[in-house]
Amino acid sequence: MHPFDEMYESTGQSSTRADAYDTGRPVRPHYRAYANWLNQQSAELMRSRKEEAEVIFRRVGITFAVYGDKDEEGTGTERLIPFDLIPRVIPAAEWAMLERGLVQRVTALNRFLHDIYHDQEILKAGVVPAGQVLNNKQYRSIMKGVDLPGQIYSHISGIDIVRAGNAAGEGEYFVLEDNLRVPSGVSYMLENRKMMMRLFPHLFFSHRVAPVAHYPDLLLETLRASSPSTADDPTVVVMTPGMYNSAYFEHAFLAQQMGVELVEGQDLFVKDGFVFMRTTRGPQRVDVIYRRIDDDFLDPLVFRPSSTLGCPGLLQSFQEGRVTICNAVGTGVADDKSIYPYVPKMIQFYLGEAPILHNVPTYMCHNPNDLAYVMANLKDLVVKEVHGAGGYGMLIGPTSTKAEIEDFRKAIEAHPEGYIAQPTLSLSSCPTHVDSGVAPRHIDLRPFVLSGKEVQLVCGGLTRVALKEGSLVVNSSQGGGTKDTWVLED
Repeated sequence: MHPFDEMYESTGQSSTRADAYDTGRPVRPHYRAYANWLNQQSAELMRSRKEEAEVIFRRVGITFAVYGDKDEEGTGTERLIPFDLIPRVIPAAEWAMLERGLVQRVTALNRFLHDIYHDQEILKAGVVPAGQVLNNKQYRSIMKGVDLPGQIYSHISGIDIVRAGNAAGEGEYFVLEDNLRVPSGVSYMLENRKMMMRLFPHLFFSHRVAPVAHYPDLLLETLRASSPSTADDPTVVVMTPGMYNSAYFEHAFLAQQMGVELVEGQDLFVKDGFVFMRTTRGPQRVDVIYRRIDDDFLDPLVFRPSSTLGCPGLLQSFQEGRVTICNAVGTGVADDKSIYPYVPKMIQFYLGEAPILHNVPTYMCHNPNDLAYVMANLKDLVVKEVHGAGGYGMLIGPTSTKAEIEDFRKAIEAHPEGYIAQPTLSLSSCPTHVDSGVAPRHIDLRPFVLSGKEVQLVCGGLTRVALKEGSLVVNSSQGGGTKDTWVLED
């Protein structure tokens, strides 16, 4: 496959080097106005704007903790996620297709989650192997028969999308993975837009860029719509593990933007089957918890007894329909990488439609034929742990050493059911401001889909960029950065 560049059209050959652009290539129509502006900017101006952005982000406290790095006191270090000044631009018609595909996919995933905890029709039909679901460590049997408002399990879904070049040099979108448990990153989508409007306000007069600032309003609307029927004026809270969590900035940011309380487990208690939070004015009933804590830590009476992050009795209140937890307990089974290959079949089974967005071809290592192929082609494949996240637990064959490949081979042989493999896609690249100037770097896109009374999303998402030359790993924990995502309105 030829590499696809978001700004420049293909010339039929790979003319883009990793450190610079052949700017003689034609610019795609939706990028022309921006490209003309960019060509008139001096290197000094762009460098000064980049420095200004770093100062502001650090002042605001937009950081994330890196658990593997320790400072002198032995705690995780705080880092800025690098912000790139050059936006990723998506034309209106292209976004309309993506939006339809995302709504379709998330609708089917929510139908799947309701089904596997109720009648299990998709398992009885053999469309998804029962063992793949019922033996999955993310499947929560305590959720069987529990009815949720609107039958919605994943109220906030982060769907990772990539674009790869095809044989004709055109770009084709694929869903790389679904994030349905506690997807993060939306605060960076919002803050990146604010930063671009601060640094380059004139660009928003010359480009009709769809807004994203109303996301917190849509999020609050979605959460309130999920409240138990017993609540007339529902109280919503954001539940965080605390300030040492890597995404704590986002937890605090979203609570502040929605105008709701940020709470920890110790701030909550259960009485007479209802959940209350402690306030200076006395206990206040809580109806909806936007939790940013994994299932295992939510309730020490049900899950991990040693957890101090959760609230004893929370699960029983949830099961009885007296509080709503968003996203629901047990949602993780649908975003496990061993379930991902079956999502196109879910769309057909529940909706009777062909998928609008396609999966990346995937080999299931628990399947003997797939396993044989994977073992014979490790050097050419991307191998992932089915429960892995954040860019960890991965092998990228073409960029790995022989020793790394052999270590992975042994791990797969020991537990083949724990791995999937995919072809190494040539992810699309986007102009990025680096030390040497403007150069192509690989990107992905995480739109955030909200499921309440309707399934909706703002026009945009978090574009992540692999800042290391030639790297395909965009995760912030692995050296990636972020860009503003512009969806044009015409």
